Amino acid sequence: MDWTQQIGSLLERYATGSADHQAAERDFDHVVSHAPREQVGQGIAEAFRSNQTPPFPSMLSQLFTRSSGDQRATVLNTLVSTLGPAVMSRVLSQHGVTPANPVGQGPIKPEEADRVPPEAVQQLAAEAEHADPSVMDRLGHFYADQPKAVKTLGGLALVVALAKVAQAQSRG
Repeated sequence: MDWTQQIGSLLERYATGSADHQAAERDFDHVVSHAPREQVGQGIAEAFRSNQTPPFPSMLSQLFTRSSGDQRATVLNTLVSTLGPAVMSRVLSQHGVTPANPVGQGPIKPEEADRVPPEAVQQLAAEAEHADPSVMDRLGHFYADQPKAVKTLGGLALVVALAKVAQAQSRG
C-alpha cells in the first residue's frame, strides 16, 4: 500500500484548509511518517508564507527556540548562506553575540547557536526573507525532518501545511 492510500482519506479533510486545529496536531505525525519528505517540506514552507499564520520571522524564531543545538546551528548556517557573513555578523553583534570564530570561517557550531537569542533569529529571518524568499523552502524542507518542533507552531500552521500536502497528493 502506498502513502496515498494510507493517508489519502485523512488528507481529504485538509484539502480546503479548514480542518480542525486539534486534529491537525494529531494528524501531522501520521502524515509526516507516510508522505514524501519533499511534500511535507513544501507544506511547511507554505505555512511560512501563508497570510493565515504569523509572519515567517516570528515562526522561525519560535521553531529556533524549540530546536536542539544541532538544529539551531543548521538554521543559522542556512541563514548565513542566504545573507552572507557580513549581515550575519552585524545582526549577531547587535544582539550581543560574538561567535568564537568569525562568521564565514566555517559552519556555526551548536554551542555557538545556543547563545543566539530568538530576537536575532527573527531579525535574520526577516532580512533573509527579503533577500531570497526561497530560504523558506530550504528551511521548510529542513523542518520536515523535525515534526516535534513543527507541531509547536500550533494547529493553524499545521492545517496550512497539511492542506499543501493534500493538494500535492491530489495532483500526484
